[in-house]
Amino acid sequence: MNQPSQNQSLSRAAEISLPVEGMSCASCVGRVESALRKLSGIDQVSVNLATERVHLASNGGLDIMAVVHTIEKAGYEVPARTTELAIEGMTCASCVGRVERALKAVPGVSEASVNLATERATVRGVAPVEHLLAALEKAGYPGRAIDAFAQNTDEAATAQKDAERAALQRDLLIATVLALPVFVLEMGSHMIPAMHHWVMTSLGMQASWYLQFALTTLVLLIPGRRFYLKGIPALLRAAPDMNSLVAVGTLAAYMYSVVATFLPHLLPAGTVNVYYEAAAVIVALILLGRFLEARAKGRTSQAIQRLVGLQAKTAHVIRNGQRMDIALAEVVTGDTVEVRPGERVPVDGTVLEGRSYVDESMITGEPVPVEKIPSSSLVGGTVNQKGAFTMQATAVGGHTVLAQIIRLVEQAQGAKLPIQAVVDKVTLWFVPAVIGAALLTFLVWLVFGPSPALSFALVNAVAVLIIACPCAMGLATPTSIMVGTGRGAELGILFRKGEALQLLKNAKAIAVDKTGTLTEGRPALTDLEVLQGFERAQVLALMAAVESRSEHPIARAIVEAAQQEGLTLPELTDFESITGMGVHAIADGQRVEVGADRYMRSLSLDVTVFDSTAQRLAAEGKSPLYVAVDGKLAAVVAVADPIKASTPDAIAALHALGLKVIMITGDNQRTAQAIAAKLGIDEVVAEVMPEGKVQTIERLKQAHGHVAFVGDGINDAPALAVADVGLAIGTGTDVAIEAADVVLMSGSLQGVPNAIALSKATIGNIHQNLFWAFAYNTLLIPVAAGVLYPAYGVLLSPIYAAGAMALSSVFVLGNALRLRGFKAPQSADAQA
Repeated sequence: MNQPSQNQSLSRAAEISLPVEGMSCASCVGRVESALRKLSGIDQVSVNLATERVHLASNGGLDIMAVVHTIEKAGYEVPARTTELAIEGMTCASCVGRVERALKAVPGVSEASVNLATERATVRGVAPVEHLLAALEKAGYPGRAIDAFAQNTDEAATAQKDAERAALQRDLLIATVLALPVFVLEMGSHMIPAMHHWVMTSLGMQASWYLQFALTTLVLLIPGRRFYLKGIPALLRAAPDMNSLVAVGTLAAYMYSVVATFLPHLLPAGTVNVYYEAAAVIVALILLGRFLEARAKGRTSQAIQRLVGLQAKTAHVIRNGQRMDIALAEVVTGDTVEVRPGERVPVDGTVLEGRSYVDESMITGEPVPVEKIPSSSLVGGTVNQKGAFTMQATAVGGHTVLAQIIRLVEQAQGAKLPIQAVVDKVTLWFVPAVIGAALLTFLVWLVFGPSPALSFALVNAVAVLIIACPCAMGLATPTSIMVGTGRGAELGILFRKGEALQLLKNAKAIAVDKTGTLTEGRPALTDLEVLQGFERAQVLALMAAVESRSEHPIARAIVEAAQQEGLTLPELTDFESITGMGVHAIADGQRVEVGADRYMRSLSLDVTVFDSTAQRLAAEGKSPLYVAVDGKLAAVVAVADPIKASTPDAIAALHALGLKVIMITGDNQRTAQAIAAKLGIDEVVAEVMPEGKVQTIERLKQAHGHVAFVGDGINDAPALAVADVGLAIGTGTDVAIEAADVVLMSGSLQGVPNAIALSKATIGNIHQNLFWAFAYNTLLIPVAAGVLYPAYGVLLSPIYAAGAMALSSVFVLGNALRLRGFKAPQSADAQA
């Protein structure tokens, strides 16, 4: 485990509690306690074997890393854990950098990643939560821990967000009402001669300034207070943020105007002007930008909200023979639950009685309802159709498939892509650099500017401070990730790791496991051809009766085919299996033999009548079996693992994306080549043992570059892990597949081109956002500083700067929200 160095500051907390792994008996407990008691500063040590935790108390400071190293030296391990924190007060990308630095400085933290769009931090290490929260508080960004295993209905967080939006809306309204008269009085006088004349004759200039002073003071004290309460302390901590820029800019304009209004003799001649309208309107415009940003942020997380909304609120539970309606949180594993027509399945479980069709599109992305009969599995949140059934709860609360999906989406949305690392390095120093640029602008205009130089210097410095918004930079990546991964969840594509979004678009080749990925994953009857004089149903029933005594996969496939067709199997006697040949028995008074061609020849039966069929089956990689009834050849049959109906279109879509498709299988070369030829697969790697898949992937990476591997997520874990991106074909219930980067819930290969297309769309969206954010600042900061003035006489008013700043963040968020309309190239609707 990569831990911080021991020279980090000691923890000030009096008590800590840490998990310890590897203890198996009382002597282990004694060994750990003995080792820890030797550390200086520790007053009390308590090790609990049952909970596998150590509790330490001290009147002085506790050096967490010294404790961890002592435990590890004693032969035990303190496992790193992942902690989710909700953080308040972050407004721009520079805040993200400061919060990350504060968290990483806490002893025991190995990794910390902060997301501006979700306003969350993911911390990995051994540091206690209370130490992390204390570090956040000290940095000026209060936080709280999030329980990752609780029901994902964080009503408190939602209420807080709603309250923040309401407060922004209220402050925006107040600021607009107060700032509008100031703007009309001052700018109207400059732009409309009649307005200037009216002000001078009815109010007088001094009275107009007094009124503007009163209104602007109210703007800054009431709706603008938020900027000073956060921005000034951040400035004093030498960690300025966006609030600091607004605070310094508006206060500079306001204080200059106050001096001009009440102490004009202190200013040089010709510089007595007021800029109340700049201070007031800037506050109103920035509040407008914040309000629009808050609304857009709410829409970026709508995918999670919709998933949470899929959970039923109550369940009809039968306990001790009594039917009762209880809250979903009160359902326990093993409960018997009634599900009525049109209701959502409340929790995961299995059908006990009844039958119905259930719409599982929210899990799989497939719109066709699935039939449910006794022993069928059910997923909480799916919608029952017209039937009714009772079920037994097998997973509740945070352990349901839906809860796992929500957790996976939240983890992906909070991820930080490699591309974001560069952005973070730039934005950490961006605000201090802007303040420096504003000071330089002020000095240059003061020394070299035309008269009144002081006025020009002030206005242009304020414009630089206001226009340089790093919010757009900080939001460019996480908002696209939030919307992209949320849209993926709606399509049945779960990005377990956010970085898979960036890596998947670089794939040059797709390696695909055959069984369960290209095919259904279980043998099925694919061909049954009967000779004249025999009926298909009769032959299938007789053959299934004979094979019902065998446990061979081929035999099970034949029996299942008969059952699916509703056939009744006749009574069976005298069953015998002949090794290497086939089986025979008496069924319904008729002697039935089933086996390979050599078995038929041993019975003196001529199978050449089926030559053309046998050649076709061989070309398809299938081995034919023959059926004889009462000594007469009756039929030829083939059992194979059928190709999924969606596979051909998916392969074609991958080729359309310019990708090579390679099939990896343990089947013999002939069967593999037959399937590859049928599907148009580019390359075949056959007769590969499970342990050989890793070497195969490594070889393919050398030959093709970036390789994505698609498997069923059960026996393909090593190959999924070693590929540049591992995609696991899920079935709706195999959600938490640890080795995969991406889980395709539908169980269809069509999810692969959809995932790649979504990856390309999301990363393209991020590039557009970053280009806008950086180009905006690169171009407009010099304009605000006045570089165009010597040649063109153009200056940027602080008011226009504030409007442009608000527009920048809203543009980035609006562009990210376009991903909500992403259309999957292989959607079921498109196929229809």
